[in-house]
Amino acid sequence: MSTSSDSPHRVARAPGRGVVAGALASLCLAACAAFAPVTIVPGQAEADVVRALGPVTARYAMPDGTTRVEIARGPLGRQTYMIDVDAAGRVLRGEQVLDERHFAEIVDGMTEAQVLRRIGRPAERQPVGFVGRVVWSWRYENNLCLWFRVTFGPDGRTIGGGGYLPDPLCEPPFEPF
Repeated sequence: MSTSSDSPHRVARAPGRGVVAGALASLCLAACAAFAPVTIVPGQAEADVVRALGPVTARYAMPDGTTRVEIARGPLGRQTYMIDVDAAGRVLRGEQVLDERHFAEIVDGMTEAQVLRRIGRPAERQPVGFVGRVVWSWRYENNLCLWFRVTFGPDGRTIGGGGYLPDPLCEPPFEPF
């Protein structure tokens, strides 16, 4: 088939490599920007923080009368921001809480509500057999492919604080011999 300009038949061509590479680069930049760290400034409006970080995933009433706003983001929940706001909707403080410093604050005997206010919703909740226990797990950014896990007893309180285990998403699939 001819591709000259005087031919009534034209061959459809795929976009050039430059077009595809440009589209991929734009997509990568947008994805990186979406998950880049965000500076949270005391005094800024809650709406501005939500615009920068994404939708609110939970709200918690704090003992001091403020509201803690949870914004869980990132693939598989590897980032969760907790932003404390006053009654006027102004930011008092905020930070990303899925890290070992915040996990160390989870101690034996804490309630489910206390854990949620501290580090937000887990990526996964699993009942543990007939004993009435539930294990919550959080994925977080680390180089060892670990996740943080907390076990709750039938009374809804933590048993032994929390611990770290290999993230099953990092494990190769089991193949029997």
